[in-house]
Amino acid sequence: MILPGHPDYDQARIVWNAIADRRPALVVRPTSVDDVISAIQFAGEEQLVVAVRGGAHSVAGFSTCDGGMVLDLSRMREVTVDPVNKRARAQGGAHLSQLDKAAQSHGLVCPVGVVGHTGVAGLTLGGGMGRLQRKLGLTVDNLVGVDLVTANGNKIHASETENPDLFWGLRGAGANFGVATSFEFRLHPMDGTIFQGGVVFPVERSLEVAEHVREFVATHDDVHVALAFTKDEELEGQPVFVVGSTHAGGVDDAERDLRVFRELRPLRDTFGAKPYLEVQRMADESSGWGQRFYTKAGFLAALSDEVVSLCAGLVETIPPGAELSLWAQGGAVGRVPDDAMAYTGRHAPFNVSAELAWTDAADDEQRIAWGRAAIAKIKPFMTTGQYVNDVVEAGTDGAQIYGQAKYERLVGLKRKYDPDNFFRLNQNIRP
Repeated sequence: MILPGHPDYDQARIVWNAIADRRPALVVRPTSVDDVISAIQFAGEEQLVVAVRGGAHSVAGFSTCDGGMVLDLSRMREVTVDPVNKRARAQGGAHLSQLDKAAQSHGLVCPVGVVGHTGVAGLTLGGGMGRLQRKLGLTVDNLVGVDLVTANGNKIHASETENPDLFWGLRGAGANFGVATSFEFRLHPMDGTIFQGGVVFPVERSLEVAEHVREFVATHDDVHVALAFTKDEELEGQPVFVVGSTHAGGVDDAERDLRVFRELRPLRDTFGAKPYLEVQRMADESSGWGQRFYTKAGFLAALSDEVVSLCAGLVETIPPGAELSLWAQGGAVGRVPDDAMAYTGRHAPFNVSAELAWTDAADDEQRIAWGRAAIAKIKPFMTTGQYVNDVVEAGTDGAQIYGQAKYERLVGLKRKYDPDNFFRLNQNIRP
């Protein structure tokens, strides 16, 4: 336990998003499931609010709190792989980089997010979007089971066959039901080399290039495609439209498939064969700790010319270090029935997000206002659902995230597994 006044306290209370600068009453670092149970029981007796910290990457700042307990799982980071059965087990404090490295040591992979120091737990419980999602599904689509400690200190295992109702809710709204101490994932064979990069175009060409994007996405449903509207620092702040891709289907096939974009005379082309683990680490520094970060997002009904033109126009006022990011869905994501789990929005063709990073607290109001205003303009083109890991504002209506029918089902699960709303530092499902 680390209390205020302890020499490690100021370091222990820091989380990834510098906006979340809070002062908990204590930070507890368990090393076992029994430690987690003891901490939860203590918090209940003392009526302390609990913030569960895995990788501490919660954009909304749910990994910490003022005056309560931070349950920091950083000493529970073990990852083991069973290469015969193609399974991985990761403790609740493990990072994506650990899971990536352990799986790749056996020529295997689990689709996860794009920043190595992100926590496995938070990413998974909210869904888990990433570079391999169109080929292998979301992280949550590859989740086999979860070990959970509930608010009353009980240990529960959830899977398709054991507590399946809870397993349904954990996959998309999992932070509401307890402390996930261990995960089991399905792994897939994958060579260590992939083809990754992007091509940069003047923003004035975005409509022309977007036509090729729509055709490509419709005919290559296993290839990751990510678009970005931003200002390019290497091009003296020129507004640009970026088409990025990760192709995990072999270098020869990738070079053939992605030629359609590379032959459009881009300003810059960074495509090439790269080690998968290197690609998974490439955003670790630019998304490093200590920055202030805000995002607002939603699912698009279509990548229409109206949406492309609107995003291109918004780049005129976009702040430094910000971008409008659009990720193609479909493929493996869209082949899972929407009612299979709490996660919602998988049948939308694209996710769109305003992502802003900066360092000066004096810029908070202006940066956040820009992100909110940008997504407000795009909102008429959005469809049902939100990716909960990108929902920053606390108290967001759960029906907006999950849809009304799923939200009502989640309320029933909350009443069953956490009726007193002990775990409420999350996008909360109120019992």
